[in-house]
Amino acid sequence: MFAETEDDLATREQLLAMSGLEFIQAMRDGRLPQPPIARTLNYRLTEAEPGRVVFRGTPLFDHLNPLGTVHGGWYGTLLDSAMACAVQTTLARGTAYTTLEYRVNVIRAIPPGSEIVCEGTVQHAGRSTGVANGEIRGAEDGRLYATGSTTCLVLTR
Repeated sequence: MFAETEDDLATREQLLAMSGLEFIQAMRDGRLPQPPIARTLNYRLTEAEPGRVVFRGTPLFDHLNPLGTVHGGWYGTLLDSAMACAVQTTLARGTAYTTLEYRVNVIRAIPPGSEIVCEGTVQHAGRSTGVANGEIRGAEDGRLYATGSTTCLVLTR
């Protein structure tokens, strides 16, 4: 379920009323809308457990750069989403996060139209920061396309 208007976005109250894991699982299950950026970039949340999330997606023609390859921003957005949402699954009710910084290492070009799996895994979940790593792999062959790391700032109410 994707948001169509601003009214279809999850509210701050909904976010803060649930644990981070409950919020992410509600998006995965369609009880809350997935973010509009997921529709724009053609990816979706498919798995969520404590400290780990998975997105699946397919880069399309609209995601190519002037050279005809998948734009680095597509890799970066998917990795940021997976890694930061993995951190979110570790948060208690009443807390949120923001990405402080993230790093992307593109290893090889993703062929446009190829389905990928992007997994984010938490390395550290503390009171003030969360650290996670991510990988983008081919859905069919498991080939590694990119890796990433992030540090998120935990925000308390």
